[in-house]
Amino acid sequence: MARPDLAELVTPLKPVAVSHAAPFLVVVPRALLSLEEALPKLTLAGKTKPGVIDRNYKGGEDVASFVTIPRLLSDGASDTDPYLVFDVQRGEEFCDVVPLQAMATIEERGRTPLSIEEGIALVTHFPELLAKNKCFELAGSRNGDKRVPALWISQGAPKLGWCWQGNPHSWLGMASAGSRAGLPVPVPVSAG
Repeated sequence: MARPDLAELVTPLKPVAVSHAAPFLVVVPRALLSLEEALPKLTLAGKTKPGVIDRNYKGGEDVASFVTIPRLLSDGASDTDPYLVFDVQRGEEFCDVVPLQAMATIEERGRTPLSIEEGIALVTHFPELLAKNKCFELAGSRNGDKRVPALWISQGAPKLGWCWQGNPHSWLGMASAGSRAGLPVPVPVSAG
């Protein structure tokens, strides 16, 4: 079966974006664009070297085990359809903060961490936001162990890697979002 045209899939989101009247990201879930396809499309601002998946993921199955956390799905994220993310912050204030503590602070603020797909969307739309010592963790995707996915720079290119949830890094913040919105759910028409 052929993959649907992504432009066709995101066009219905236009009225949702306009109604929010705020900066947004268009996120394409991996059901429509795999991480293995998306990462090589990422580049740093003004550069051409393609993004990569860190070898420490031990193959495609390990990367695939990191899925969107339920809280994001209840906030409007989708595993199957494109959606929008609003009020994104790169989270550099969380550099040198233990990821578990950063996640708790984000939660207290009524925000949610970005997922892997959302981080890819952020760098796709705004490659200048992935900068030296201004990289970020993506705790909105987890696999049940103690690893937290992150996007950083390695050998002049974006890299999807991971760090331990209990270890701070001076160059990794925690990216977060204020809200998400998907396609409006159609209201069934009753016969009668």
